[in-house]
Amino acid sequence: MVSQIRENRSKFYKVKCPDCENEQTVFEKASTVVKCVVCGHDLATPTGGKANFKAEIVSELK
Repeated sequence: MVSQIRENRSKFYKVKCPDCENEQTVFEKASTVVKCVVCGHDLATPTGGKANFKAEIVSELK
């Protein structure tokens, strides 16, 4: 039996809130609405696959 290691292809992103400019980390495939911890603005909404980002993506985290 051959053991196979799956590479994780999902990513985390650092996003900036358009209202208060707070930066926080969001999972690419978020399954719930992600809100800014400072002002409560929606940063990402689930779509059944990759989340729909409503904030500026600052960087991709590895």
